[in-house]
Amino acid sequence: MNLRPLPLVFGALVALAGCGDSKPEASAPEGGEAKPKGVAATGPAKGTVEVAAFQGGYGIDFFKKAAKEYEAAHPGVTITVAGDPRIWEQLRPRFVGGTPPDLTFPGWGMDHWALAEEDSLEPLDAALDGPAEDGKGKWRDTFEPALIKLGVLNGTQYVLPYYFNVMGWWYDPGVFAKHGWTPPKTYDELLALSAKIKAAGIAPITFQGKYPYYMMEGMLMPWTFSIGGEKAVKDCQNLEPGAWKSEAVLKSAGMIAELKQKGFFQDGATALSHTQAQQAFLDGKAAMIPCGTWLYSEMKSTMPKGAAMEFMLPPVVAGGAGDPSAILIGIEPWMVPSAAKNKEGAIALFRYMTSLPVAKKFVQEKGTLMAIKGSDEGELLPVLKVPSADFKASKAVWSDQFRGWYPALEKEVENALTALVNGELTPQAFCDRVEAAAEKTRKDDSITKHKL
Repeated sequence: MNLRPLPLVFGALVALAGCGDSKPEASAPEGGEAKPKGVAATGPAKGTVEVAAFQGGYGIDFFKKAAKEYEAAHPGVTITVAGDPRIWEQLRPRFVGGTPPDLTFPGWGMDHWALAEEDSLEPLDAALDGPAEDGKGKWRDTFEPALIKLGVLNGTQYVLPYYFNVMGWWYDPGVFAKHGWTPPKTYDELLALSAKIKAAGIAPITFQGKYPYYMMEGMLMPWTFSIGGEKAVKDCQNLEPGAWKSEAVLKSAGMIAELKQKGFFQDGATALSHTQAQQAFLDGKAAMIPCGTWLYSEMKSTMPKGAAMEFMLPPVVAGGAGDPSAILIGIEPWMVPSAAKNKEGAIALFRYMTSLPVAKKFVQEKGTLMAIKGSDEGELLPVLKVPSADFKASKAVWSDQFRGWYPALEKEVENALTALVNGELTPQAFCDRVEAAAEKTRKDDSITKHKL
């Protein structure tokens, strides 16, 4: 599981493409262009570099290995890498005390946008405009444009992506072939297929009920995008009045309720953890499951012999305003604290970690996709081939950025989803409840507001 306390990767593009407020960038001085912000740090690291990273499903062993490789190539440099599943708890007092590490990946337990707004993060534009690790072109041009934009606030780059996750649905191609089933591309096809799957004695869909985030990212928001287009999800994230009870959100909630009413969800799924639901899928108790591209890495050790998994985009709504190639992604944020003792060293190390050869190694060893152009070329795990191709082909890559901006609102969406699936809320009551939470956030002047 991409266990985030809240909340993409989680993970804006199309025109959802910039993350942050709609304030104008600083104007250039008269007679010249604006100077890129932050330290340039174009040379190799020197001295000691301290790294603190979230120790999630991919561990920190790769980061340690990369650090050792860098040390070997640059005598005199010492790099320490420490990690913890709750690293943010250790980092908070260090940021407050002015003694943060030089380079950090704090996971989603820290509000990195709040850190940026407090000037606690180093701007990275000057470094990105410098040379890439191989000296060919700018460093920023080595990143996928759709992903690097997710680290921008008020026109300034504060966060950089490393690996990224693609959200979608999964099925076992062997099971589908055995029964003559075809992966559904539309919601109507999903309903028809689910009836056949149920008749075969298999639950059509399971989900990670203890973590409603999966249903939000795998059903509610993608269907809202499919029905109402980019504008529908953009309005929700921008806290536009009435957005969370729009026709698109209402219909999306209604689709989830319909799947429940028709008995197409696995019985008791709301009580399942992420691994329990995913194991039920692998064991053939359910035919489909929403999840990110971390699924294989997380479950490979418990996959039954003969089981397989294949990615597909969530079935779209025929005739909807959204592009059918739309794909929901989330990034994992890396950053350099402004109070770091060795910012130049941190930038130099991360530039090495994001070089194409190292990025390719991460893809091959960890079984996920990287934010570096070309890192998915060549050897690629079979389970990543479809999401990689879908990402490249998509005309509408986007991200649920409100999860990081407004944690309380995101939590209320999750709680309301559970109530919806449990039959405690109608689709309209779901929308009313979430819109009330959005209004509360909208009126809270202590919360910084963001615009896509």
